Amino acid sequence: MNILKINSSSNRKTSTSRKYVDEIIAKIQSQGSDLEVTERDVAYSELPFIDESFLNALFVKGERTPEQQDALCLSDTLVDELVKADYIVIGSPIYNFSIPASLKAYFDLVARAGRTFQYTENGPVGLLKDKKVFVVISSGGTAIGSAIDFSSKYIIHFLSFLGITDVEIISLDQLMIKQEETIKQVEHKIEQIEI
Repeated sequence: MNILKINSSSNRKTSTSRKYVDEIIAKIQSQGSDLEVTERDVAYSELPFIDESFLNALFVKGERTPEQQDALCLSDTLVDELVKADYIVIGSPIYNFSIPASLKAYFDLVARAGRTFQYTENGPVGLLKDKKVFVVISSGGTAIGSAIDFSSKYIIHFLSFLGITDVEIISLDQLMIKQEETIKQVEHKIEQIEI
């Protein structure tokens, strides 16, 4: 069994989302043996934004040149990690009502036609099945699920686009307003996780 751990908080030392990503992984590990964890810290991986060379390599018909293969090399690695994972735990603080730019860059790199989704007569169909995702979303003031939350809805939609529909949001929201209450609820929710 494989766990893919994805952190996107720019705060390495006192990040709430990072802390509870670790707690979820510890809870999963406590229930199963032989679990391998792959770590992907997108906040500090310097993931590139999509550029012309990436797009040109992406839409090649036929064999790719060595340069085009190089342009897709990182994306291939990220997709391989995602495909291999049975469990995915994502930490995503809300920055200005949405996800961090580093996490958006990651999503752009793993959305690959023919690998993580495919086009059909009825529209795109996700190719990643049978995966469980926990998404830890932290915020200072934004309420998860509110009209100004452009984070949770986007993450859920994007993952379903890839075929991942078993997604549990762990809401660490409004920490500047109701921190004690929120953390108590989250810790109880994590304690209930069963694999």
